[in-house]
Amino acid sequence: MLWVVENHSLPRTAAFFDLDKTVIAKSSTLTFGKSFYQGGLINRRAALRTAYAQFVFLAGGADHDQMERMRKYLSSLCRGWNVQQVKEIVAETLHDLIDPIIYDEAASLIEEHHRAGRDVVIVSTSGAEVVEPIGELLGADRVVATRMVVGDDGCFTGEVEYYAYGPTKAEAIKELAQSEGYDLDRCYAYSDSATDVPMLQTVGRPYAVNPDRALRREAIARGWPILDFNRPVRLKQRLPTLSVPPRPALVVAAAVGAAAATAGLVWYASRRKAATVYAG
Repeated sequence: MLWVVENHSLPRTAAFFDLDKTVIAKSSTLTFGKSFYQGGLINRRAALRTAYAQFVFLAGGADHDQMERMRKYLSSLCRGWNVQQVKEIVAETLHDLIDPIIYDEAASLIEEHHRAGRDVVIVSTSGAEVVEPIGELLGADRVVATRMVVGDDGCFTGEVEYYAYGPTKAEAIKELAQSEGYDLDRCYAYSDSATDVPMLQTVGRPYAVNPDRALRREAIARGWPILDFNRPVRLKQRLPTLSVPPRPALVVAAAVGAAAATAGLVWYASRRKAATVYAG
């Protein structure tokens, strides 16, 4: 076993998990590119571009600037999409696409935290329409995710309502700790990216999982444990060993608190000015 999960009854504690390349082996949003193409939401060129973005992400080259360009591209791409259609496509393909790429080590860790009485919270930059059903699949108690503005016609406008990235993840965790009574000094957090250093340093027990180069350097400097997850497995293959039944995730996202949302929008606006336009 690579970790030790202590059991404490009081005060309340939680384990906060980044999603992409921490719990699952790929980008949750980009994984649905082919499904969105087959559903008529994107054309062939956009599907190929999304596949390339997935390659860049998996190659470990998605630094802050590239993540910003990816965000702008995806925001523009989803403008006009019918939200209900997106949810239906995700629901129909969730098990085929996501189930096989869940890390066995992450699933075991989630189970251990549940057995220890901790809440499990997924904190992801990906969109809520994708993250919420994945959180439910994993049995997470809460989900914090990026939210897009939805127009009166039920379609995405292309604008970002709440951007769960960088410092905003840390703010969301602090808001949850206040509302749920979590003792952050005894909470856990897991991520693969240096952009999540603010999130990791918010808790008393941070872990770097499959860290990129920058996070690995940071983890070594700070003495944070480093975990390597490399065994994707279907959850249904693990069902006989599960002792905690799956629980539907309580969606937090933008409702996590006005302070987190405001901080996120201010930070996002300042960063957007410096972002390079994605050239295709």
